[in-house]
Amino acid sequence: MAAAESSPLTTHVLNTSDGIPGAKMALSLHRLDSQLMIWTMLSVGTTNEDGRCSVLISREDFTPGMYKLRFETGAYWESLDQTCFYPYVEVVFTINDPDQRFHLPLLMSRFSYSTYRGN
Repeated sequence: MAAAESSPLTTHVLNTSDGIPGAKMALSLHRLDSQLMIWTMLSVGTTNEDGRCSVLISREDFTPGMYKLRFETGAYWESLDQTCFYPYVEVVFTINDPDQRFHLPLLMSRFSYSTYRGN
């Protein structure tokens, strides 16, 4: 796998309820097979203590297409002995130019979430 600094896709999870990083959250990256219209899992990861996951896919494997980043929010909140409304969050996005760098933060509480494209 590519080194963190050369990874074209990164994420950062922030627990906005408690003002802390979303540490130790499981996540997975998927790509849509446009002919079969099914998702293929490409990698799995876990956020670090700072809520970051910087090595999701290598530059070579990052091609144009539709991707999905799935965050296991239910298990995260359960690990904090809390309940939540969303058992997982899936962020679907399209990559047209894989030579760019993409950063997809997830800002979340137990009852809401938002995301945006950073770089």
